[in-house]
Amino acid sequence: MSNDVELEQEHLDLLYGHLDDLRERATARLGQTRKERGSTHQAMSERDSMSAMLIDQIERYNAVEHGLCFGRIDGLDGVVRYIGRIGLFDEKSGDHVPLLTDWRAPAARPFYLATAASPEGVRRRRHIRTRGRKVTDLDDEVLDLDIANVTAGRTLSGLAGEATLLAAVNARRTGRMSDIVETIQAEQDVVIRTDLSGALVVQGGPGTGKTAVALHRAAYLLYTFREILETRAVLIVGPNDTFLRYISQVLPSLAETGVLLCTVGDLFPGVTARREEPAAVAEIKGRKIMVDVLRKALDDRQRQPTKRIPIEIDRQGNRETLYLEPGEAKRARNLARATKKPHNVARPIFEKEIVAVLTGKLTEKLGDDPFADITRAAFESGRKDEYANTEDIGDNVLDQADVEEIRKSLAKEPEVLAVCDWLWPVLTAQQLVAALYASPDRLESAAPQLTAGERAALRREPRGGWTPADVPLLDEAAELLDGDKPVSDEFVIEERERLARREYAEGALEILKGSRSLDDEEDPEYLSATDLLDAADLGERQRTISFVTAAQRAAADRSWAFGHVIVDEAQELSPMAWRLLMRRCPSRSMTLVGDVAQTGDLSGAPSWDSILSPYVADRWRLAELTVNYRTPSEIMAVAGHVLATIDPTMSPPRSVRDTGVPPWAERVDADKLVDRLVDAIRAETAVVGDGRVGVLVPAERVATLGAAVASAIEGTAVGAGVDLVSPVVVLTVKQAKGLEFDSVLLVEPAEILDGSPRGASDLYVALTRATQRLGILHTAPLPEAVKI
Repeated sequence: MSNDVELEQEHLDLLYGHLDDLRERATARLGQTRKERGSTHQAMSERDSMSAMLIDQIERYNAVEHGLCFGRIDGLDGVVRYIGRIGLFDEKSGDHVPLLTDWRAPAARPFYLATAASPEGVRRRRHIRTRGRKVTDLDDEVLDLDIANVTAGRTLSGLAGEATLLAAVNARRTGRMSDIVETIQAEQDVVIRTDLSGALVVQGGPGTGKTAVALHRAAYLLYTFREILETRAVLIVGPNDTFLRYISQVLPSLAETGVLLCTVGDLFPGVTARREEPAAVAEIKGRKIMVDVLRKALDDRQRQPTKRIPIEIDRQGNRETLYLEPGEAKRARNLARATKKPHNVARPIFEKEIVAVLTGKLTEKLGDDPFADITRAAFESGRKDEYANTEDIGDNVLDQADVEEIRKSLAKEPEVLAVCDWLWPVLTAQQLVAALYASPDRLESAAPQLTAGERAALRREPRGGWTPADVPLLDEAAELLDGDKPVSDEFVIEERERLARREYAEGALEILKGSRSLDDEEDPEYLSATDLLDAADLGERQRTISFVTAAQRAAADRSWAFGHVIVDEAQELSPMAWRLLMRRCPSRSMTLVGDVAQTGDLSGAPSWDSILSPYVADRWRLAELTVNYRTPSEIMAVAGHVLATIDPTMSPPRSVRDTGVPPWAERVDADKLVDRLVDAIRAETAVVGDGRVGVLVPAERVATLGAAVASAIEGTAVGAGVDLVSPVVVLTVKQAKGLEFDSVLLVEPAEILDGSPRGASDLYVALTRATQRLGILHTAPLPEAVKI
């Protein structure tokens, strides 16, 4: 084996030498490109695009520094392929001989699928373990039964690279998820390489690698469908910030950066929703009925006056009062509504009609009274010529230019605009939703279908920030107000800058035009800048180009349509959140990852069909992951009893390993709970060494227990938004969704079970976060379902 290690080291050195060469060349080109001075708008754009492309290349080369090559397959035809994170080719040979095959390429797939029963043309599969740039170990699997006997255990397990896999799952946690590119199993590979189109649901119990599969699927899709997805971007939605930090290094390690990672609370540009609220309130906000509530709330803002409205205007220094009748306001409102346009988009139509009515009233006052109605009717219908020579009309008849001047003047009148603002205000989504929450009267009018208690639960003052459950409502409100118009701060700023550039250019061209000599004007063949440029074009030529990725643009644009959307813990999202996500992905190209048995949110989904049928009917695919790589069998046996109380028809995923360490439970007196918990944490940290200990507690106790533990054990992190690199983390079950720890200490499982209508699901989640060890501390009797 030592000779084999030396041979593999030689090839690894070759690969790293090639990688270094590519990185150096890209770095040199980047330095040269940055020195170039663009003399035109197009040249600057090309320079910045080239710079961005080279920066992306360098980042990819840096990202694959660790674990560049991890496998090799020897074919029955004698062809040897090395498998790694990116593809590398021998360009000097002239025919681009592959030195390293990208794990996503079709040629690499046998590395993951080959078995003794179906060798896929592979004689031997070799897993190459490295540390830095050094080969540390090799794990060979001979798949040709004519050459070597395959052990019964390996045949029965169905695991590819069993030794490498077990080494990975038994390794200490670091607080960051690692990629599984070296150990992808056959059932995972099938999911990862499923086609881009349509909605794919990946159902899997705890520890089956759902999240890792979803992230590797994102990398695979970006590699295979790069032309489509590089411009449209991929969105990955996770349950919380802690989870996003936990997975943040996976895709970069796979040489992919064109992905937007966020929570539902980040999906409305300009809003970062982190305010906490009771689960029961979030459940109300998540109901689909809130669509009707928001529509009615908006209708209520399109006011209908019950009496005439006096409007004072300034007329050449004199104050003039016009009166808007309720019927006239109603006609204007009906006309704007009839367009079916969003509220803010329809406002100019409403305003134009109000101004037209007031223009008619003012021209009537200014004209000859006996013939005022005839004159106004003539002008409004465009039949001025019929009255042009009528002597009876008198000297005060207004021509069309006068009427137009009156209309323009009224359209700028502060009093007129104030009345229009009161009757049909221009609103932001934040204003509409905040005003609804702040007013009991508005809530009662807009939400009669809710109970008085539910309306009272929604009531809050418009300060203190937004909750994640508010974001789908803000997005729905934006649809009602502005349709698909971008509403981000970045868009507004860019539009203002564009208008400022145009105004400046108009001034510059006016000065240039005024400086022309009379001789130039007399020569019709003389061309100047003003003949070749308009203000808009000149303004855009002064624009400073700033390259941003598709993911960065998508984050700032509410109307962005993503090329693919991946949702982790998808079972937790509310119906309103799904409406938001479906707007972000009109193509319905989605990967939804989760486990309905772990649904904890009150507004979460009881089934996948309930999520998808309103949008794609039955046109969605289901893939199931059945093997548990994370949770050892001893812990899964305890969790299995809880699963049976959730749904007796469900079977827990099959664990691939035992640890020989049984879970334990200990009942303590209430006044001794903190001291015993601290002692247990110290004992667990001593066992797991540089691993991670997760302490999962009822939501009501996270502040008190977290503070007590943090004061006793240095380096403890507590609650939402923590960094999982801390050796000890105290979390609620909801905050621990999707995470894993070497050891878990579960406190007061009875309180977790009784904490919500879906407490059994929360308890199931809590019991399955550990990769090695599980301990339970309780003051009340253990729930009947927890059998230890």
